[in-house]
Amino acid sequence: MAQSTLERLTTRAIWTMCRALWGFSPRMIPHIVHRMGPLRALGWFASNFPRYLVTLRVLGPVRFHLTCVAISLHNSCTYCAFGHAYALELVYLRDRDRLFPLDARTLAGWLDLEPRELARRLHGVLHEAGLHAEALWVDRTLALAVGTQQPVDRLEARIAHLVRMLATINKIAIESRVEPDEAQNPVNRNRAIKAKYAKLRASEV
Repeated sequence: MAQSTLERLTTRAIWTMCRALWGFSPRMIPHIVHRMGPLRALGWFASNFPRYLVTLRVLGPVRFHLTCVAISLHNSCTYCAFGHAYALELVYLRDRDRLFPLDARTLAGWLDLEPRELARRLHGVLHEAGLHAEALWVDRTLALAVGTQQPVDRLEARIAHLVRMLATINKIAIESRVEPDEAQNPVNRNRAIKAKYAKLRASEV
């Protein structure tokens, strides 16, 4: 994918923001900039990303990333599903000192499922993880993603915004065939947690 000079400058600017937040430069960014165009991409990030970050704080990282996983799987996007599932894994390990029951690559492979089957599978892994209350959020998220429910409160309005925002990113990631990279959360900068995670996952093999 060839980029113009303005596209390269825009990509670097967005990468700088992502590195400050997450410690890496998502390989998805050049595709967004190329597809939208530099000025539209900057406007899109400026109008969507602040709310995205506030929603992360309001929902908390587990609920936030679970929501993003559910939306991305509904849209059959491996790239985003993996990035948020890996973030969920790292946060879960940091907070509970044990592995999430399912690894991100396996979870990100749950594509092209009917909403009911996707919800059933997510309920099962959440039950195993001891996150029983989060099953309700999966149901609310998928209902909003499918369009069978409209937001009824501020929290659901935030989920609806994630549905719209991720629909754009998911579509570009799928069409551009972007391969997964790292966790889309500040915990990705925690080398100790990542090393511990890798060691624990390797011990399962």
